[in-house]
Amino acid sequence: MNQTFTVTGMTCGHCEAAIRRALAQLDPAAQVQIDRSQNRVDVAGSQQPREALAAAIRDEGYEVNP
Repeated sequence: MNQTFTVTGMTCGHCEAAIRRALAQLDPAAQVQIDRSQNRVDVAGSQQPREALAAAIRDEGYEVNP
């Protein structure tokens, strides 16, 4: 399943790494693509519910817009 999130607050590579790490802990099989300039996080291959993925991103301190 592919899911796209609009995430604000990402300003650097460390931000991207934090989001990747959080999502990998939740679902190691998920493939994560991040486009910081577009505030976009794409998650492919995850079997986790959308809200669980969004919560993992929020727990790192980033805003996930609907």
